[in-house]
Amino acid sequence: MRQGSRNAGEGGLASSGSAGGPVTGDPVHPPPTAVRRAGSEAARREGGGTPRVLVLRALGLGDLLAGVPALRALRRAYPGHELVLAGPAELASVAAASGAVDRVLPAAAPGRAVPRTLDWTGPPPDVAVDLHGNGPPSHRLLAGLRPGRLLAFAHPETPEVDGPVWYAEEHERERWCRLLRAYGIDADPADLRLPRPDAPSPAPGAVVLHPGAGAPSRCWPVERYAAVAEALRARGRRVVVTGGAGEADLVARLAKLADLPDTDVFGGGLPYDRLSALVAGARAVVSGDTGIAHLAVAHATPSVTLFGPVPPSRWGPPPHPRHRTLWHPGPDGDPHGRETDPALLWITPDAVLEALHALDTLDAHDTPDAQDTPHSPDAPGTSEEAP
Repeated sequence: MRQGSRNAGEGGLASSGSAGGPVTGDPVHPPPTAVRRAGSEAARREGGGTPRVLVLRALGLGDLLAGVPALRALRRAYPGHELVLAGPAELASVAAASGAVDRVLPAAAPGRAVPRTLDWTGPPPDVAVDLHGNGPPSHRLLAGLRPGRLLAFAHPETPEVDGPVWYAEEHERERWCRLLRAYGIDADPADLRLPRPDAPSPAPGAVVLHPGAGAPSRCWPVERYAAVAEALRARGRRVVVTGGAGEADLVARLAKLADLPDTDVFGGGLPYDRLSALVAGARAVVSGDTGIAHLAVAHATPSVTLFGPVPPSRWGPPPHPRHRTLWHPGPDGDPHGRETDPALLWITPDAVLEALHALDTLDAHDTPDAQDTPHSPDAPGTSEEAP
């Protein structure tokens, strides 16, 4: 992504040295079987047991869900390895639900930065994979563990990394799958779905509104969410509101403006299993460009996602009628800014209600899943320009 993008955990990921043309020719990297064999031998020499793959993605919920296709590709490529994800401890349940991760090594840093250290024990990892950024801080963090092989994007400040070039405007799911394909590992960016939760939904059939996001610049005004909630309730729909940790005040404000009962307010950060059940059982999810939008995609729940300042071409859902994206094209903004991005302010409550009405005409269960049909990562969802 561009400098200052949502994945900017490395202080300007899209540096002048990270651009370039497409990768051409045969991969110069050994196939996964060769890497696996070399890694296993290295582990035995060090006195280790089961060979291990360490994957760094110490970011948020949406980032992890966008990385699920790459994680599953690594799981298939290294079936005899323990796959360890270095990421936030609170995402362990999400990682387990992917079916690709054996355990989470707690790792996080403020402001989406690269962790200073990793609490890695035992022999070096047989393979280390940088799904965090394009370096060099993440490269050096993993290289310091002396892995048998480091899979990562190239960067001029870490010339020892022999990976492909980084494209600033690439869709997040495709980015990490392309990285793995450059190393001979087949990866499908449409491999997104998570299993349906065992727990029942706390609000089956409700429309879920999620007003928060990782930064104020990605938050649609709460008054507009309230207008949507009032219109939906006037039509007899149940509306519930959710919020992450630290968003209790935002959730309470929306609930008050929309006159929602306490039973329909889920603030303060639901545990993942309950949030997952809520989203999986929802009629639709309306949110900004944040983690719950990715969770809706993972559960094939109809969604309306409001984009700004980052366009859906980089973080949007796969193309499917059940997923609607609202976006007003314009200059790039700051995805970590302190004020609502102008692109979001172009989106009206009527536009959201129209998108929800369009979803009402669909029967998602009778429509083929996005990952069952070829798609382009540059054409996410059903995109509508805001008036």
